[in-house]
Amino acid sequence: MKALVKTALRLLFVLLALPFYLLFKIQCAVMGADQAITSWSQLMSLWPGMLGVYLRAAFYSLVFKHTSQELVIGFGTLFSQHDTQIGAGTYIGPQCNIGKCAIGKNCLLGSGGHIMSGKGQHNFSDPEKPIKDQGGVFTKVSVGENCWLGNGALVMANIGRGSVVAAGSVVIDDVPAGVIVGGNPAKVLRALHSK
Repeated sequence: MKALVKTALRLLFVLLALPFYLLFKIQCAVMGADQAITSWSQLMSLWPGMLGVYLRAAFYSLVFKHTSQELVIGFGTLFSQHDTQIGAGTYIGPQCNIGKCAIGKNCLLGSGGHIMSGKGQHNFSDPEKPIKDQGGVFTKVSVGENCWLGNGALVMANIGRGSVVAAGSVVIDDVPAGVIVGGNPAKVLRALHSK
């Protein structure tokens, strides 16, 4: 019975999200998808409580490719890139900032975490030119299934399946599967399971 009620609620919230989705598509045509997702994620982030959880799940399942509606995205969480996907069963805590990424199934992202669009977003090689005008390269960061990113973690590289990133860590290099990393820059602290 509980599963049936959840399914009915998800369907209801998809219907409620459709007008937002249509307005999003119009804005995409005018300003581009990344600018539109930035604007709409700010609006979606402000809905409180369970209403917000269901509305965000419905909206992002329509907007992002390969994104499940079976997820929780906390209050105040912002997205900056349209090329994002989120797997089923994933929890993204409040006040997160998410760039261009693919987050696997059953992941936990603690409050205030950031997944950036790689570590080359900003160039600063020309001292004569303002940094804001030097551009950069956005790369898609992958977070494998069943990962846990602690509160305030900053992620700029791929995280292997089943790994844990300690709270406040700064990940600048790819993390292998099944390990715990921590620190700034994050280093492997230990393997999670003996093989």
